[in-house]
Amino acid sequence: MSVLVTDTGFAPLPPAPQTGVADLAHTDDPAALNLAGLTLIRVHVPAFSDGRGFTIGRRLRMLGYTGTLHAVGPMIADQYPMARRVGFDAVEIPDEIAARQPQSQWLTRASWQAHDYQARLKA
Repeated sequence: MSVLVTDTGFAPLPPAPQTGVADLAHTDDPAALNLAGLTLIRVHVPAFSDGRGFTIGRRLRMLGYTGTLHAVGPMIADQYPMARRVGFDAVEIPDEIAARQPQSQWLTRASWQAHDYQARLKA
């Protein structure tokens, strides 16, 4: 099972739409994907130490994808702000990660927009 992490905390995974869903591996080329008609793209991240999923998420947004974008895998709470900054709407984590890093740890990082170092440099 998995837990969905959003800016408001943990939530159960909603039922998957029957159509308009694409699952990408961390090694897939997002430019090869036909974005038309997709409502949800799930980018699978195999390990918290593998950042290629972040690059795929950013590239999908740069390619014009405006639908829902989830990072899926054993990410840690410290990665949540970066996942949001590159364009992911939510993170799907395994139950084991949710038990080890409870909702309070993820919510601490839910103010990801307030802690953008680039914004602080511009101030």
